[in-house]
Amino acid sequence: MTTKNKKAVIYARVSTEKSEQETSLDRQKEELSRYAEKLGYQVVAIFQDQHSGFDVDRDGLLEMMDFIKEQQIASVFVQDETRLGRGHARVAVLHLLQKFETDVYSLNDAGPLSLNEMDTMLLEILAIVEEYQRKIHNAKIKRGMRRAVEMGYRPELNFRNRGNRDGRERIEVPIEEIINLREKGLTFQEIASTLRGLGYRISKATVHRRYVEYTESLED
Repeated sequence: MTTKNKKAVIYARVSTEKSEQETSLDRQKEELSRYAEKLGYQVVAIFQDQHSGFDVDRDGLLEMMDFIKEQQIASVFVQDETRLGRGHARVAVLHLLQKFETDVYSLNDAGPLSLNEMDTMLLEILAIVEEYQRKIHNAKIKRGMRRAVEMGYRPELNFRNRGNRDGRERIEVPIEEIINLREKGLTFQEIASTLRGLGYRISKATVHRRYVEYTESLED
């Protein structure tokens, strides 16, 4: 097992901010720390909340999810599945953890979290829906790019320094390219798709707004 696969975090939660609930939080953290150590995991962070499980707007939960994604945490330890959340919030959290490829260990289950048939089916459906959303998004980008090229647009001639060495999407809005593509007859949606294919984080609404701002400035 690699070092990465030995990393774990603990998440403890109680439903109210009453002072007597703090004892329950401390107990959860102590028991989970011993349990993770027993399984050979290195606990690198502990997160907690005194908040309703039906709400996902929890400071500890949100900080934990960011930490898990950034640090590639292999496992999260909880007392039981309801600590992660209740109702739809629980399913949403489990879905994100599944995307991060992070296992959930439950003290009550004495091992990996045991999901019922309905939970398993919902998580499978969510994964399928997200995959098709990605396919649709990529198809829109390809369609916009193809239409732009058909209309005579040549991005390799219009964009300089297109490489983005740090891997981040460019957030500046290239107004000259918006005007260029618009003059070639592309719709605002097609322009947005084309620019996204070139690494610009931009929406149809932003394209339209910048185009309107530009044309209005010419009239002033």
